[in-house]
Amino acid sequence: MTESLYLRVTAASGPVKVADVEHNLRILKDIIERCSERGVNVAVTPELSLTAYTCADLFRMPALLDRAERGCVELAEATASTGLTIAFGAPLRCAGRLFNCAVIASDGRIRGVVPKTFLPDYNEFYERRWFASADETPAGCDSIAICGESYPFGTDILFNIGGVLTAVEICEDLWVPVSPGCRASQAGATVTLNLSASPELIGKNDYVMQLVKGQSARCRCVYAYASAGTGESSTDLVFSGQHVIAEDGSILDGGRPFLERIESHGSIGIAVADADIEKLTDDRRYMQTFAQGSEDITPYRVADCGPTRLHDVAGELLRYVDPSPFVPSDQGRLNSRCDDIFAIQAAGLVKRLEATGCKSLTVGISGGLDSTLALLVAVKAFDILGLDRKGIHGITMPGFGTTGRTHSNAVEIMTLLGVSIKEIPIGEAVNLHFRDIGHDPEIKDTTYENCQARERTQILMDYANRTGGMVLGTGDLSELALGWCTYNADQMSMYGVNASVPKSLVKYLVTRYARECGDEALSHALLDIAATPISPELLPSDENGEIAQKTEDLVGPYELHDFFIYHTLRSAFPPRKIFFLALKAFGGKYDRATVKHWLSTFYRRFFNQQFKRSCMPDGPKVGSVCLSPRGDWRMPSDASSRLWLDEVSQL
Repeated sequence: MTESLYLRVTAASGPVKVADVEHNLRILKDIIERCSERGVNVAVTPELSLTAYTCADLFRMPALLDRAERGCVELAEATASTGLTIAFGAPLRCAGRLFNCAVIASDGRIRGVVPKTFLPDYNEFYERRWFASADETPAGCDSIAICGESYPFGTDILFNIGGVLTAVEICEDLWVPVSPGCRASQAGATVTLNLSASPELIGKNDYVMQLVKGQSARCRCVYAYASAGTGESSTDLVFSGQHVIAEDGSILDGGRPFLERIESHGSIGIAVADADIEKLTDDRRYMQTFAQGSEDITPYRVADCGPTRLHDVAGELLRYVDPSPFVPSDQGRLNSRCDDIFAIQAAGLVKRLEATGCKSLTVGISGGLDSTLALLVAVKAFDILGLDRKGIHGITMPGFGTTGRTHSNAVEIMTLLGVSIKEIPIGEAVNLHFRDIGHDPEIKDTTYENCQARERTQILMDYANRTGGMVLGTGDLSELALGWCTYNADQMSMYGVNASVPKSLVKYLVTRYARECGDEALSHALLDIAATPISPELLPSDENGEIAQKTEDLVGPYELHDFFIYHTLRSAFPPRKIFFLALKAFGGKYDRATVKHWLSTFYRRFFNQQFKRSCMPDGPKVGSVCLSPRGDWRMPSDASSRLWLDEVSQL
């Protein structure tokens, strides 16, 4: 399997008729046809979908069992030439017992049968009245006869679907402390199918969603869940046909509200999504504890499901690709995340202040987003410790590119927050330094810019010494990834609170504070800072006194780079995959040439600028993506980027 392939998964149910195998076969064949039209690789249908779940004592009747057995073969034959593997439910006899089974079929034949292990026998459930547990299978009984043919039988079977090992659970198997799917995942299954018949209750929809999400996260797998729907007996219960497909803790599709499912009475309900198996495989390999204990697991048999054509990311992709992976689209989740990040930043700084005994902080305040966030964190930390905010020394250092807008905003927020304010213009000192090193100030090159950055760092460090404190760093994750920071200048401090916060999220953190601070003047100033173009302000402003040097014009849009950062560091995706995902995520906002250009820029800078990250200061980790050389990212500073840049060049 290559990094660009996805497994297309479906969870589906239709309007069954209790004990009417003919009708239910038509529904299941319709599902097969629809899945085939959409190029689905694997589909899961509800528990006992061939007969319906609510047959009760009719499960004792040979007429029903005989017809169900023939129906298994007939339905398997319907999968011929579809490229689909389907899991459906049927009551099947084996070794003198009746089992609640999942039948897996593909390419025209039955591939294996998995019996249910955990049979509920409480409240409205009384499955033990008819069925035996898989645990009660006689020793050595590893096959089942269906219409005179023998097929693999047992809970020790994994199904190979296009190179993807797939496990099967049935309803209650998911609800127990250690499910069969947990062991199967450790044995190599990256997909688990659950055939369920879970009646609707108040609040149960949300509970099942959380259960499926949690199982997919714990097992780092794709979990496809299909529950019985309309047509089941309503003598005592109602079934709504819930479908959920989750991947590593995220819902890919399904989970519609109960009323919406009921209103679609009589129709087939389908959830479908493309599962990223390569991402799961990489995550499992990286998280070494995942396989710990797997040596104690009894070996599984593997049933091959025949030829399967997976889906390439360059084609149709049935999954949402978030253009802002660091920024939740749901406002409630975004607010909660911002609050958590701010709390982590403040807690980290509180500990550092306590450990050093410092009651003084020096912060360079530019009127930009990063220094604003660092100042807000410093104020929070001082408030927690009960320290006077005047111990925070905010220093504004106007230079050759400082505009009136950023300068006034810097002074305004420092004044409103009640910190000590110091203004130290750097122009005279930098010009003197230009003379010392023989640089022509008319040449607006890297020397011109970096001399200003290092002069500011010298001021901050020395002022911190004079006040008996330490310098608080302001640089963010995006700048560190791109190396868009001056070595031993804004790259350096005694503690960096923004080091694992990406640029795309810094804006939301400042905006969140603005909306919640309760101070109209402060809120106005913070929102204006959030609306100010991102710039180091190291080159002179334009003729109107506005910012001329805009960072995103030089290194590229931060929303693109944050997308690249996330998928490079969090998922270890290669350039080709990131490129196509970016095209889908941004939906035409950037053309192919633009994405390719900035992706090349990203890799070039990411590799070339590692030396700045190798000696970066301490700072709190706030998310799963971090570049700390002591924790999350260790890379030689002289590593070659050739492999990555060559792949980009061929896109």
